[in-house]
Amino acid sequence: MADEAKENAESMMQEIQKKITDAFDVFDHESNKTVDVREVGTIIRSLGCCPSEAELHDILADIEEEEPTGYIKFEKFLPTMTHILLERRYKPATEDVLLKAFKVLDSQNNGHLTEEELVKYMTEEGEPFTQEEMLEMLSAAVDPDSKNIMYKDFVPLMTIEET
Repeated sequence: MADEAKENAESMMQEIQKKITDAFDVFDHESNKTVDVREVGTIIRSLGCCPSEAELHDILADIEEEEPTGYIKFEKFLPTMTHILLERRYKPATEDVLLKAFKVLDSQNNGHLTEEELVKYMTEEGEPFTQEEMLEMLSAAVDPDSKNIMYKDFVPLMTIEET
């Protein structure tokens, strides 16, 4: 019985490390087991983690070289990401949580936000979106007919299926 549990744990560890390796390799353009530090957030998010910018900076501080080179080495990235995934840290918000957040912002309680309202909230509150991030979000969020964000329709697009 203990052997079976050990095999399952090893199998799970191998599966997680393969996912990390595959995600890292997509951005290892030189095939030298390094990636540009600016790509790390994308890699982490592709693995189903959603750290804040501050949390991402903490992760980078852990995996960067003492003398930053602008690149992250796989040998430092793998153990850190393995630990993060095993602990299930930085889980994305659920559909229910996102819907509640939109309802709080919807002061008129009419089931939608205007583009102006969303831009204001997303650029002036919390971790502000960049203009590029805002344009990308609006292209997916704004209903072409009403020109509003019908958040009940938009929220499912923002969530990640657990694997």
